[in-house]
Amino acid sequence: MKRLILPVLALLSITFAVSWTVAARPQRPATEPLAAPPIPSSQQAVAAVGLVEPETENIAVSCSVSGLVTAVYVNAGDRVHAGQKMFSLDDRDLQADLRVKQAALEAAQAKLKKLEEQPRAEDIPPAEAKVREARAALADAEVQMKLIESVTDRRAVREEDVQRRRIAYQAAQARLNEAQAQLALLKAGAWGPDIAVARSEVDQAEAQVKQVKINIERLTMTAPIDGVILQKKVRVGQFAQCGPTSEPLIMMGGGAHLNIRADVDENDAWRVRPNTPAVAYVRGDTKQKFPLEFVHFEPYVVPKKSLTGDSTERVDTRVLQAIYQISDANAPVYVGQQMDVYIETPLPSGTAHRNAGSSASGGTQ
Repeated sequence: MKRLILPVLALLSITFAVSWTVAARPQRPATEPLAAPPIPSSQQAVAAVGLVEPETENIAVSCSVSGLVTAVYVNAGDRVHAGQKMFSLDDRDLQADLRVKQAALEAAQAKLKKLEEQPRAEDIPPAEAKVREARAALADAEVQMKLIESVTDRRAVREEDVQRRRIAYQAAQARLNEAQAQLALLKAGAWGPDIAVARSEVDQAEAQVKQVKINIERLTMTAPIDGVILQKKVRVGQFAQCGPTSEPLIMMGGGAHLNIRADVDENDAWRVRPNTPAVAYVRGDTKQKFPLEFVHFEPYVVPKKSLTGDSTERVDTRVLQAIYQISDANAPVYVGQQMDVYIETPLPSGTAHRNAGSSASGGTQ
């Protein structure tokens, strides 16, 4: 009996351990998926991952120059028209510069107007009076000269006095000529080259004013097309950086329909043909499916990317992007939503012949 005790205890321990292990193992009931996976309508269909996008594709709106955002006029989901304001940047420095340029323009215009309106009516009478005065002085000098020259006895007058009166007559004649020339110059108005220079200064000032106004207009971003604001990442007080950024300031799209950009694996790309029917399923609800119309292929085969948003991501698979249009304009899908796309493909010619041969041999038997 003593020799049987240890084997019996060992057998009981093993039995207890096995039964406890079996009883303690968790029971996991089979779970059914919330939605059945989509089933292609044909065994020859090519599966692809589609991404919903606007008909115009996504338009990332940036700014022409970097600056502080002072006003935002739109929100996500708003419909906008081409040329409608979306947001504005700080323009105080340009507004001050504009006032300076406008003042310079007004000065140039006043200078040109002054030259074009010459001569002034008030300036002519004084000039004419100077001419009359010079003519009278000339007449007096002529009388004095003739009087001294009429003396027959040269001993009565000095030769020096005779020469002085002759010189005085010539000086009076020169002053008359000068007064007449000044009057003619005054009546002729401004010199043509001076007016041309003044006009050039006006044109230059106008160009500078226009340049500043254009720079001010560039600080207000407007919608390039009619469309919908898909995403808004710009806020008042934010410093907007121009150029491409990781997150666009405003994302918008336009068009009457939505498109689906389907990524076809390069191994299946040779099977896809243009103008073939396709269908798209909503992920999570296979009851919602939408027929698609072929639009075009993107000619360049691109590397496949996941929706991680990482610009440095690298994969070793390339995809052919096919653009399809959702026939239903009121389809309840959103831009950026992923869809399961199945593209019908024609049977290869060899497969068709083989299928025909199999059918014929089956009928003979």
